[in-house]
Amino acid sequence: MKRVNLVVVLGILIIGFSCDSSKEKQEEKVIAQESTMEDVPKPDISFYFYEESNEYPDAIIEMYTPLGNQVFRPGKVPFEFNIKNFPFDAGLGGFQLKMILNSGDPVGYNSPIFQRELKEGTYRVVAYLVDANGLALKSFGNYVDRDFRVGDTRPFPYQAEPYIVLNKPTNNQELMEGEELIIDFLLLGGEMDLDQLKVDIRLNDLHYEVEQVMPVRVANLPKGDYQLTVSLLKKSGKELDGPFSSAKKSIRIK
Repeated sequence: MKRVNLVVVLGILIIGFSCDSSKEKQEEKVIAQESTMEDVPKPDISFYFYEESNEYPDAIIEMYTPLGNQVFRPGKVPFEFNIKNFPFDAGLGGFQLKMILNSGDPVGYNSPIFQRELKEGTYRVVAYLVDANGLALKSFGNYVDRDFRVGDTRPFPYQAEPYIVLNKPTNNQELMEGEELIIDFLLLGGEMDLDQLKVDIRLNDLHYEVEQVMPVRVANLPKGDYQLTVSLLKKSGKELDGPFSSAKKSIRIK
């Protein structure tokens, strides 16, 4: 009996390993690290992404509240969503719904109805569903955005340009040396190919560009503090004018 169980466990491990190893790095950029004569050779820094698959391409999130440019009093502001074709009630572990206000850090929720304490200001909310690994679902309908106001403020100037928000990393996030940094972003209001867009990623002096909406992974970052800037550009290199066309986060590798 023990031998049969061992065979089953080994089989599962082999299958898991094959699935993992079947992922191929796409558009990898390798950057050699400088080392002195006394140092042990350092592994190369590597930027790349995998072809991720969306387990829930038909999942839909609808925003009932706030309405477009709705005005609230400062204090508790209600948010209400309707989620379809997604096992929200069943639970996937961790938060399944995340919400970003004005390019800030995402906040996770396990309920489609909640309130946030907000001060006077003009806000853009982006709400989206995430998978079991905490990565944003990126198919049309997996996310929703809207502008609203709190107190006596003006709406955002009309902008037809696309923009981005960062799901990962969060500001002041700390990672252990050797741990992979994941840069997970959403593109809203446009399409990479149709609108001739690219995403420019700068991590201190390191630079990487990508023309697909996929989580970018950075391996072998040495210890230190990093300033991450993720910008949405035209393929020509022209910067976009919108207030949310770029996002900045501070990161520490310990």
